[in-house]
Amino acid sequence: MIEFENLKNSNKPYIKDLEKAAIKVINSGWYILGNEVSEFEAEFARYLGVKYCIGVASGLDALILSIEALSIPKNSDILVASNTYIATILAIIKAGHNPILVEPDEKTFNIDPQKLEKSITSKTKAICVTHLFGKCCRMDKINLVANNHNLEIIEDCAQAHGAKLKDQLAGTFGKAGCFSFYPTKNLGGLGDGGAIATNDENLYDKLLHLRNYGSKVKYKNEYLGSNSRLDEIQAAFLRVKLKYLNSLIEHKRNLAEIYFKYLPKWLELPIKKEDEFDVFHIFCVRHNNRDYLIEWLNKNGIKTDIHYPIPPHKQKALENIIPQNWPISELIHETCLSLPISNSTSKKEVRTICKVLDKATSYIKN
Repeated sequence: MIEFENLKNSNKPYIKDLEKAAIKVINSGWYILGNEVSEFEAEFARYLGVKYCIGVASGLDALILSIEALSIPKNSDILVASNTYIATILAIIKAGHNPILVEPDEKTFNIDPQKLEKSITSKTKAICVTHLFGKCCRMDKINLVANNHNLEIIEDCAQAHGAKLKDQLAGTFGKAGCFSFYPTKNLGGLGDGGAIATNDENLYDKLLHLRNYGSKVKYKNEYLGSNSRLDEIQAAFLRVKLKYLNSLIEHKRNLAEIYFKYLPKWLELPIKKEDEFDVFHIFCVRHNNRDYLIEWLNKNGIKTDIHYPIPPHKQKALENIIPQNWPISELIHETCLSLPISNSTSKKEVRTICKVLDKATSYIKN
């Protein structure tokens, strides 16, 4: 059986270092907002090339707190991709604003910069972009739109640790770059965790308050904050895994190249561009007979996943909040299929997957 993801095997290369890190934290007696968090924040900021990093409890909290910290008028409109993971939309709503959906580019899965202008009104105050599947959005074009309309940019980088556009890293284009360290991410912890990257000193200071009950000095609360702190043990684990992030990205890019070379031509593959450095958190292909392919692969001992089976506007939680007509998003969600490309996936396994899919050629209905 070729698994889609095996976290136990993915973490095996780091197990001794992770054990040492855990023991160090346990023996320190300091478990919240201590040295491990501050050191990880500094190390991740250096990795990204930004001035500040704030560790928080999850990727969703990173988005919510970043939007809150912008201090834009309540009930403002924030543009967001119609096919993003629901967390991005939830963050906008939880922060007291209106998600205004914009269709993606069908080929890249990311928000289409050409569709932004027509969605902007006097209520629009920000754009929340999602670098989906490990590919940077076209921030060069999106920044032009934002600058022309005086809009803030928040980046959802939950799937894009290390991704680049024109040699600039995801999370460094906007006012705030929001990261998740959910265990399956390219930089994943052994539990929940998140972080916010920024070059804005005022935003950084406010976020330090907001993640800790609105307090930066004990018992002195300046804002209506939250309890959203990256804990010491997850920070220690992330410090270990950050050292290996670039090698993991290289591994995934090597697996992706095998897919590009050997997958059958009737599959629609991810788009590659010279000025984009993709990190392949997900390797997403598309086909009209997606469900048949899932069944075929499963019969041949290959596990897959769908990112994501239900578009946001079809979710019951959002049925009375956002409009229902998003055909490009629906098409992507109905045809996308994620193939194995984890830290524990081998080149041999990827070649096997390609061979199995090639054998489906005579059966597939185009």
